[in-house]
Amino acid sequence: MAAVGNDGVMAAASSDGSLATRSFVALQDLVYALNTPLPKFDVPALPLNLYAQTGVGKLSPSVADIPARVYVPNSESGTLTVIDPATFKILGTYRVGSQPHHVVPAWDMGTLYVLDTAGNALIPIDPRVGRPDVPIRVEDPYNLYFTPNGKEAIVVAERFQRLDIRNPRTWELLASIPVPHAGVNHGDFSPDGRYFYASCEYSGWVVVVDLVTRRVVAERRAGVQPIDVKLAPDASVLYVADQARNGVMVLNPTDLGEITFLPTGAGTHGLYPSRDGTKLYASNRLGGSVSVIDFASRQIVATWRIPGGGSPDMGGVSPDGSQLWLAGRFHGEVYVFDTATGGLLARIPVGTGAHGLCYFPQPGRFSMGHTGNYR
Repeated sequence: MAAVGNDGVMAAASSDGSLATRSFVALQDLVYALNTPLPKFDVPALPLNLYAQTGVGKLSPSVADIPARVYVPNSESGTLTVIDPATFKILGTYRVGSQPHHVVPAWDMGTLYVLDTAGNALIPIDPRVGRPDVPIRVEDPYNLYFTPNGKEAIVVAERFQRLDIRNPRTWELLASIPVPHAGVNHGDFSPDGRYFYASCEYSGWVVVVDLVTRRVVAERRAGVQPIDVKLAPDASVLYVADQARNGVMVLNPTDLGEITFLPTGAGTHGLYPSRDGTKLYASNRLGGSVSVIDFASRQIVATWRIPGGGSPDMGGVSPDGSQLWLAGRFHGEVYVFDTATGGLLARIPVGTGAHGLCYFPQPGRFSMGHTGNYR
């Protein structure tokens, strides 16, 4: 059963069994300890690989006729740059509100959304056309996720410290989940989709949100400035980039305790699994580099540096896995890395404050949001 320690951290006693089973059972115990009458749920068949459907050649038939494009929101210039990834040429630049932060694929991958935080709007893009359409009013959409079953959208309203649950078709507000820590902004889902792990950048906390009971069921001060969040393929550990500690925390997904810390580089920010699910790419925004983490050993196996420096931020892996595309937040550019050699293939000038870059389409059955989290 779970207990609340002297430091205010809710922790669960570990259970016997496989790593995936322990993750599920311990999170259940957290809920039961809070007297929430919920039924037991099934543990997925093992071996578990969360990224099994995101490998090379696994593009959904629904995106077969969509041209590959890279969408770059420029937060400070209020524009969207669209790039042809085959030629590295800019296809167009468009006005998209006042402060666009991320470009997010919808759950069914039929629409992309530019998130205009200051303008309180989602700006839809038909990826077959590649141009922004009429804005949809949504309050404070700093980030956006979709539950794995596609039934609900989670608008991360960072400045209000809450997660707004909305209908992903009408954008009607269904519920708001308060998060008691400043800076909630990035997250990932448990294997069954019931729990949402979220980082709180400005306060150093990581929380677990139960999407059934719609409340925070676990929390821990896990770092200094946690940013991006990714589960390991087998859900055994949670990787969380810590921009202020200059590395990646490896956390126990059941009680959020730190297992180990990987010193990747200055300003570690974004986390992206390789197309074969064996590596994790960590962008070091203040260090001008990318660190490659091996999932099996939980070790840093390579560091790719940008000649002359840079500020690699958010982005994604190409469908064939051969390239990693990242926005250069403080340099107004985009970086393209060769994932085989770590060499820089291109740096493409875009707008000021280049942020949540989206390479679309990518393999996967559905999108869970952000700049392209697929399963």
